[in-house]
Amino acid sequence: MRWMHYKYVYFTVSGIFLIISLFSLIKWKFKPGVDFTGGSVIEYSFSKEIDNSLIKNRLENAGVGSVSIENTGSNLITVNTAPLTSETKAKVDEEIKALDAGFEELSYEVVGPAIGPELVQKTIYALLISASVILFWVAYQFKNIKYGLSATLATFHDSLILLGSFSLLGHFFGVEVDFLFVTAMLTILSFSVHDTIVVFDRIREVSRKTSSDLSDIADAALSQTMTRSLNNSFTIIFMLFALVLLGGETVKWFAVALLIGTVLGTYSSPFVAVPLLVTLNSMKGIKLKLPRR
Repeated sequence: MRWMHYKYVYFTVSGIFLIISLFSLIKWKFKPGVDFTGGSVIEYSFSKEIDNSLIKNRLENAGVGSVSIENTGSNLITVNTAPLTSETKAKVDEEIKALDAGFEELSYEVVGPAIGPELVQKTIYALLISASVILFWVAYQFKNIKYGLSATLATFHDSLILLGSFSLLGHFFGVEVDFLFVTAMLTILSFSVHDTIVVFDRIREVSRKTSSDLSDIADAALSQTMTRSLNNSFTIIFMLFALVLLGGETVKWFAVALLIGTVLGTYSSPFVAVPLLVTLNSMKGIKLKLPRR
């Protein structure tokens, strides 16, 4: 199949999603969770089993924002919320009492942000350093900077769209960005690069057997790796989809971030990284020297 014949279609699709993501990031930014803003941590002991969704609804009725609930034991619940005023705390107590008159508040404390500005800054620096290392390492392994540049740009493509997705989810559905989202994003970056390297390696293998144009070599490499990539990705996607539906409120949006990132990584390796490589090779008549090892 002539995959590269449609490379500008792939670029158009990616461009649309990137524009939407950048627009959302600039206009609406993110809805930060307690990990970024700090807040209140309350531990409750109930006399009976109560569904977490009921507790969350009661807290929202009391005017509490940024609610995160975690089961820590038998009928033990830890609630993380935005900072509470004394008036809001009184309303929370009333709402919880309406659920279970025999409840007991084991602890209540106000905490600072787990992810401060300094840590965010260091995380950004770490991402930039990682991207630079990936660029030069892939370029070294494949003996050409264009391989590293294509892999790095595909990685930034996945990152920006994932960030934009959660900006949109935060604006329309109130989804918050927390420490689990940061973890999911870093995990997805490694997945995206890994899949790209597999395709690039097959391009190198095919190039040893033929002297065809890079576009034709890329078509052959994608045809040979597409089934493997889809099978590998679908096993992950099915698991994550089940986790989104059945995993509970605590890990739901973490699983959604991984799901979106997995789909992006599956798409970007053949339809962003490889077309970028072919396009860079054809620019200004400069042809890529295919690696032969």
